Amino acid sequence: MTKGGQTNTTSTRHTDAYRFRPQPYTYLPNTAQHIQMSTTSSKHSQPGGGPSSRNATRRLIKELETWHNVESKEEKGIERLGPVNEGELLSWEAVINGRGVGAGYDEGRFLLHITIPPTYPLSPPNIKFLTPIIHANVSLETGEICLDLLKDAWTPAYSVLECVRAVRMLLSCPGVDSPLNVDVAALLRGGDLLGARRLVEYWIGGEGGRYEGP
Repeated sequence: MTKGGQTNTTSTRHTDAYRFRPQPYTYLPNTAQHIQMSTTSSKHSQPGGGPSSRNATRRLIKELETWHNVESKEEKGIERLGPVNEGELLSWEAVINGRGVGAGYDEGRFLLHITIPPTYPLSPPNIKFLTPIIHANVSLETGEICLDLLKDAWTPAYSVLECVRAVRMLLSCPGVDSPLNVDVAALLRGGDLLGARRLVEYWIGGEGGRYEGP
C-alpha cells in the first residue's frame, strides 16, 4: 500500500469524491449568542428560511449552547464541535481523537465535516471524514461513513453531539457486513485483528493520516 497520491489498494469506489474543505473554526466567548444574532439579522436574505429551517436553527442554537457551556468541559474524545462560520448553522465541523479507543486509533486525530439539512431534527445530519482514515465502515476516498444512526436508525431525539460520539465509537466497533473499505473488512472478517491494527497505525503515522490543525 502506498500513499501521497499513488495507487492505494485499500480504497474503494462507492460514491463520487467529496471535496469540501472548510476553514478551521475557533470558539469565541458567547459564540452561540454571536451566531444567534448573526442568523437573526440575515434570515431575510438567506434562502430556505421556511418553518423547517427556523426549527433547525432554534434546535442547533440550543445544542451549541449546551455543548459550549457544559459538554465541552467534560468531553475528552471530541476536541472541537461547531459551525464552520458564524451565521451558517447548517455547516459544522468536529475534531475527534482516538485516545483510549484502541484498534490502532489511539494516536489518531480526525477532522469531520457535518452537513445539517434544513429539515433537522426530522432528518439526520450527514457526517464525513475530511481526514483520510483506514476503517471498515469509512470510504478512504470520500470519507463517507456507514452508520445506522445517520440513516435508518435516526430519530429527532438524537443530537449532533451524539452523532459525533457515535462516529468516534465506531472506530472501536467496526461492522463487516456492509463495509466501505473491503480490504480492512476482509482482515477483520478473517480474524486478523493484529493485521488490521498495524495497518491503521501505519496509516495514522504517515503523511496525511492524522489531522494536525486546531
